Amino acid sequence: MQTIQQNHFRALIKPTRTALAVATLVALAGCAVNPRLATPEEVTSRMNDDVSKMYVGQAAISGPLTFEEAVARTLKYNLDYRLKKMESAVALGIADQASFDMLPNLVASAGYRTRSNDSGGTSIGIVDRIESVRPSTSEERRHSLAGAEFSWNALDFGVSYYRARQQSDQFLIAEERRRKVVQNMIQDVRAAYWRALGAQRLLADTNSIIDRANTALGRSREAETQRLISPVQALTYQRALLDAITLLNQRRQDLEFAKRELAALMNVEPGVTFTLADTAEAKLPPAPKDVRKLEEMALLQRPELREEDFRKRITADEARKQMLSIFPNLSLDFGRQSDSNDLLYNNSWTQGGARLSWNLMKLFSVPAMQRTQAQQESVDQARRMALSMAVMTQVRIGVERYRLALDDYRLADNAAQVDRRLADYTKAAVNSRLESDLEAIRTQARAVLGAYQRMSAYGAAQVAFSRLYNSIGVDALADNFEGDDLPALTERVRAQLKALEAEQLPLTSNLFGQLPQVSVRVAGVDDAVGQVRMTAQVKEFLQRNEMEVSDNGMPVTFTLTRVQKDGMEKASWTISAIDTSGKPRGQAMHTATLPADARQSAYEATLAAAMTSQLAQLRSWVAKDAQ
Repeated sequence: MQTIQQNHFRALIKPTRTALAVATLVALAGCAVNPRLATPEEVTSRMNDDVSKMYVGQAAISGPLTFEEAVARTLKYNLDYRLKKMESAVALGIADQASFDMLPNLVASAGYRTRSNDSGGTSIGIVDRIESVRPSTSEERRHSLAGAEFSWNALDFGVSYYRARQQSDQFLIAEERRRKVVQNMIQDVRAAYWRALGAQRLLADTNSIIDRANTALGRSREAETQRLISPVQALTYQRALLDAITLLNQRRQDLEFAKRELAALMNVEPGVTFTLADTAEAKLPPAPKDVRKLEEMALLQRPELREEDFRKRITADEARKQMLSIFPNLSLDFGRQSDSNDLLYNNSWTQGGARLSWNLMKLFSVPAMQRTQAQQESVDQARRMALSMAVMTQVRIGVERYRLALDDYRLADNAAQVDRRLADYTKAAVNSRLESDLEAIRTQARAVLGAYQRMSAYGAAQVAFSRLYNSIGVDALADNFEGDDLPALTERVRAQLKALEAEQLPLTSNLFGQLPQVSVRVAGVDDAVGQVRMTAQVKEFLQRNEMEVSDNGMPVTFTLTRVQKDGMEKASWTISAIDTSGKPRGQAMHTATLPADARQSAYEATLAAAMTSQLAQLRSWVAKDAQ
């Protein structure tokens, strides 16, 4: 009987094992992830979605396009600039998020536990080794848990503080890259617009000359067929006409491509046609003579070098973060817990603790940290020196290139005038002979080519001037044009160009020559010492971000309000600004949650977070006040 039961048990176990193995294989197969190509429908959907969003919100071109409007459209609608602007916004968001890491952790938890049998057991005496044979338990099979706990770690706070500073500098780096994109875009618009305008001006003359040349070609071939002139004379004549047509086509194509480049810069939808306003050519300022002054400006203003300044601060903060790890670490925790287990004597309790720890082995890594820091500083300095030398070289080359471009333009202008006068004389003296007709066509084609050459030289001079302008890092517009509509931005560009023509190249830094001035007041802080510390903190932050603190500057007030409820405190910083005439400029708020009766350092951390998150607003207020 026992043998039969054993065989029956084994018969049941075998299919069970098989089923478990099959289930395991199915589960593993379900967890496998294989590469999956995008379907045609997915690609088509992505393409249609991207194309539909490329030109949303753009004002239609309603008339001839001026250079100022072309620049304004590029600044508002160019996709590369939109991308850089979004990257700056993301960097600012990360900096704002990093500031929250300095706050204490508040962890709320809730859970439910169940088990199939009772926990517990017997015990044995430590001294007499007598075993208690009566099992007991102090835990129900099913019970729920809930709790809320504050925790704060000194080392995490220090690391988060320096990380927040680094993220703030990363935002400033993103802003410098955005500045560079703006400078490059305006340079490209200068190059494309004036070349495209030259092609538009000469299109009618070019088509007329080409039509005349084609007609003369037909006449020459007919005369060759009828033996009216010798074959050598006819072929020479035809070759001269073909050379003229080829040169005209090459010049026309070179300049007409510029219109396509201009359309791409302005993000004009394909198929949309537009014409350029036939306005007078902008005056080209003379080449600068004080190259040393331009080099100093370039070393102050170039976005690449300013980016290196921020990288230097990031490197220094990274070294401070590493050095924090060698200090003792203090961690504090405090919380309230509850358990529905009826077998407990106390179902709710408050607990707290403090712990001081020190990893003494980290002390042995201090020399290596110091060596690494010194090496990194040397690398950063060498990179800055190499970049500074490249910038100074670009300035000198830019000045020389612009001077040569001005000479080329003057020669092309004189040559174009001579060719035009010669074409007029030839046109007046032409007779019915083929040689005279050929000479008239050739001189007129040369006149059109001379005009093309003149416009090409003028465009090259504009490009050389724009490169020189960029090489010293001057912003074409104040960095507060985001809220302007297209007509307002066009007028600002026009005013800037007029000022540029009047003053030639600016020889004072637009970033450091006159820093925006603000006056600071911290309100709502009861502790006098804390108010002084916070005021100094605000001043340091503003000066780090190129804003000068002065009693005569635009008044900016930082007001702290505190609301306590249920053992928590909501700390809000209101940043308000008024212009020098007393008119409100703007207001922004930043709120954080703190434990009741938090330390002074916690409020300083929230102030730093408020300033970092509202930096863009502060910049816009100060820039508008400076206008």
